[in-house]
Amino acid sequence: MDNEGKELQQIRKKISLLVKKYYENAAQHHLIKGVTPVHYAGRYYDEKEMQAAVEAALDFWLTEGRFTASFESKLANYLTVKHAILVNSGSSANLLALTALTSDLLGNRKLHRGDEVITVAAGFPTTLNPIIQNGFIPVFVDVDIPGYNIKTNDLLKALSPKTRAIFVAHSLGNPFDLDNVVSIAQKYNLYLIEDNCDALGSLYKGRLTGSFGHIATCSFYPAHHITMGEGGAVLTSDDRLARIVRSLKDWGKDCFCGPGQNNRCSNRFSGSHGHLPLGYDHKYVYSHVGYNLKATEFQAAIGIEQLNKLELFCDKRRENFRLWSDYFKSFEKYFILPEATLHSDPAWFAYPLTVRSREVNFSRNDLTAFLNEQLIETRNLFGGNLLKQPAYQNIAHRRIGGLPNTERIMNDTFFLGTYPRIGKEQINYTMDVVAEFISSRCGN
Repeated sequence: MDNEGKELQQIRKKISLLVKKYYENAAQHHLIKGVTPVHYAGRYYDEKEMQAAVEAALDFWLTEGRFTASFESKLANYLTVKHAILVNSGSSANLLALTALTSDLLGNRKLHRGDEVITVAAGFPTTLNPIIQNGFIPVFVDVDIPGYNIKTNDLLKALSPKTRAIFVAHSLGNPFDLDNVVSIAQKYNLYLIEDNCDALGSLYKGRLTGSFGHIATCSFYPAHHITMGEGGAVLTSDDRLARIVRSLKDWGKDCFCGPGQNNRCSNRFSGSHGHLPLGYDHKYVYSHVGYNLKATEFQAAIGIEQLNKLELFCDKRRENFRLWSDYFKSFEKYFILPEATLHSDPAWFAYPLTVRSREVNFSRNDLTAFLNEQLIETRNLFGGNLLKQPAYQNIAHRRIGGLPNTERIMNDTFFLGTYPRIGKEQINYTMDVVAEFISSRCGN
């Protein structure tokens, strides 16, 4: 390394040390009751993420590069899948996962408009939207309480000659019954897509969720287990599906050269593609109707440091879940407490509660409004019953039964946070407020 190079390295080192000093002086995480909000979720980071983001800024490569390649490799190794493909959001990951199944490269296994995809209505819209966007027909199955996952007993009732896939989430980090769902998918030759956005780090029979389906997705939005601000990933061990997803997220390009690469295929100017002139530049050949859904180097650099902390984050979420459960046991006459799926060890995204509204004299909204006044955040279980949402009033669909548990979740269910920034102090304060509310309403 020449003198100029050494000087630049020294400057980078000084900048990194200053970033660490800045973090140490800026970080404050003290609870002042009634003043400091108790958030349900949020970013959890230290100087490492800030230093990594600055390192990427100093490179100024901006688009996919060394940090992206490293993050994808680390995530794939962690989940024991062959491919982890970084994209700009979990929503985009879901769109790519389902759209990939329409590719001509899948031959007679490709999905067509009008095919049916089994899902649930009690969840987040980004699991449902790609089904509609691709012209498929969603078939809605009810969920269970207190697990909040798809009722596998109803899966067989949902099958028809048009059924081609199952696309469901591990609700709030709690794995769905993978034994039964995988078995049905295999028996009836269905694609299984795992929406793993709320469940990174969750285990089913000792195996990480996101590694069971033909394809799976993650989200790195600030509320999730790791974050890079925005961001997501598509996971698969199928080489063909990985190739399709990489094409779709990169304008639909047929070329697999990364940014700054040229002629990895050795026939950039000599190939034959469709009805294009022989030797048309492969970098401008498009084999899919695609998008630009790439993430940036800044995001990937932050993601690497977050991934290094994932096990710590998951341990904290599990511990917070246990604390909530210990406290709420004395309030079981008012709430249905959550339960993990048999054989699972969830890295819980949140702590869901269903108010026994038919047996008590207060509603979910009564309680969540009171908590909100005390600056304690809650959230409903996302869209409740998505079929009641304005966007989905007129969609083509089938449903299995009246979805009674989905209806109940829409009216009675909410959740509290488990993210690592919450600790015993915040949980104690919240439980004091819950006890005050119940005492004022129920007299004990």
